[in-house]
Amino acid sequence: MNKKVRVSDLGKKDYKETWDYQTSLLDEIVSLKREKRNGGGEIETPNYFLFVEHPHVYTLGKSGDINNLLLNEEKLKEKEATFYKINRGGDITYHGPGQIVGYPILDLENFFTDIHKYLRLLEESIILTIAEYGIKAERSEGETGVWLDVGTPFARKICAMGIRASRWVTMHGFALNVNANLGYFDNIIPCGIRGKAVTSMEAELGRKIPEEEVKEKILKHFKDLFEVEEFIKV
Repeated sequence: MNKKVRVSDLGKKDYKETWDYQTSLLDEIVSLKREKRNGGGEIETPNYFLFVEHPHVYTLGKSGDINNLLLNEEKLKEKEATFYKINRGGDITYHGPGQIVGYPILDLENFFTDIHKYLRLLEESIILTIAEYGIKAERSEGETGVWLDVGTPFARKICAMGIRASRWVTMHGFALNVNANLGYFDNIIPCGIRGKAVTSMEAELGRKIPEEEVKEKILKHFKDLFEVEEFIKV
């Protein structure tokens, strides 16, 4: 099993371009797995972890409701935002500047074959990261992602998650609101959940948070939780 993970920070990158890149990496891994099953011997499958920041974009998961997008095409242009219906789980969400988006593209057969466990460990990596800043976060039963003040009228989401897996290879991932403009969430019903707010690390702490520092903390906790042997930065 290959427990090394190649880490790339793509910087600011168009959503569709990044989606296509993720797909190419997933297809590469699936192809290697097929070759291995067909007698390819000791072929190792690679694992990837992509960091990226997207320009303003709304994405709708495969089971999502388009009515949760509250903007028409004209209003999207006014907001300088784009919209894509995509192949991850979950409903609608927003990505934009000030948000750390992480896309682990892992062959889970290198780690464990359990999608539920995969999502819970992703959530835990964010919970532990923001705990280092004094933010107490938790899970909300039946609602994937990371939340604050669960079970109260002030419940709010700080990190959205949605994934796709094919032959135990993952794509898509998480979006942590660090210094994001939360006003953009007013144009959707986030994750299709009415009556619950969205927050950011900046909003909770009243100051800008260094995003590169947060990324390093995410990687640290991800490495521990997934028992990654080594991160290879490329």
